[in-house]
Amino acid sequence: QVQLVESGGGLVQPGGSLRLSCAASGLTLRNVAVGWFRQAPGKEREGVLCINRSDRSTYYADSVKGRFTISRDNAKNTVYLQMNSLKPEDTGTYTCAAGAFCSASALFGSWGQGTQVTVAS
Repeated sequence: QVQLVESGGGLVQPGGSLRLSCAASGLTLRNVAVGWFRQAPGKEREGVLCINRSDRSTYYADSVKGRFTISRDNAKNTVYLQMNSLKPEDTGTYTCAAGAFCSASALFGSWGQGTQVTVAS
């Protein structure tokens, strides 16, 4: 069975940094696209950032460009989301998902449970 598990969330002050992890079982992440998504209370889920099979990044949200980066560690079968210069608007539940192409995230079939990120003083 395929399982994605997110970790690394927590409470951080504005301007701080967090690194989220998406660890996979039953799926080799080097062979798929992996995207990060977030949802704040009362708001719809939005895409954040995705890494393609080519290792090129696709930014879903302009608001995180220049602050967030995504990377793979194939030895650990894990994808990371490095978040710097965090803002209160970044608060939400962050979830990773996998599929064939970052441009087709609506077709992603494997989703994790999410990890909470709270940015506040």
